[in-house]
Amino acid sequence: MKFMKLTGFTLIELIVVIVIIATLIGVSMPAASNA
Repeated sequence: MKFMKLTGFTLIELIVVIVIIATLIGVSMPAASNA
C-alpha cells in the first residue's frame, strides 16, 4: 500500500517535472531565436 502510494507520487512528480521542463524549453527557444 505504502509502496503503491509512493510510486503514484513519484509518477505524478515525474510528469510535473517533464511538463515544467517542456514549458521552459518552449519559452526559452523562441526567446533565443528572437535575440
